[in-house]
Amino acid sequence: MSVAQRLEELGFELPAVVPPVASYVPAVSANGFVYTSGQLPMVDGQLPRTGKVGAEVSADEAMLDAKQCALNALAAIAAEIGSLDRITRIVKVVGFVASADGFHGQPGVVNGASNVLGEIFGDAGKHARSAVGVAELPLGAPVEVEVIAAFA
Repeated sequence: MSVAQRLEELGFELPAVVPPVASYVPAVSANGFVYTSGQLPMVDGQLPRTGKVGAEVSADEAMLDAKQCALNALAAIAAEIGSLDRITRIVKVVGFVASADGFHGQPGVVNGASNVLGEIFGDAGKHARSAVGVAELPLGAPVEVEVIAAFA
């Protein structure tokens, strides 16, 4: 089954590539790997919400945002390498969570990205990961996710 078929089966639609908000490109490939820039949870050019997780944004909302970040990363990867069917492994995910004082649920939030990658790619979607709490993210986003994938 192709990745596009799997996305459709899961009810996901690959979004358009989110244009950069500064001086960078959405993804770069080198030596069989593709690296995404940090992806915000943009939907149709807008953030669905802003604020810190544990204050203005709930952990459940942020988990949905992390999922959107992962889908945005896949869009950037597809644009860079031509097809998601070329992915042989999701190697690493780094998730940044804008965290209110005392919020310690960063791993659960970033599960939104990890889980969707696992649903889409199966065993090839299992990856190394970091989930980091930060004071602020660009545009006031609650979550930002980077993905590194191997491809053939």
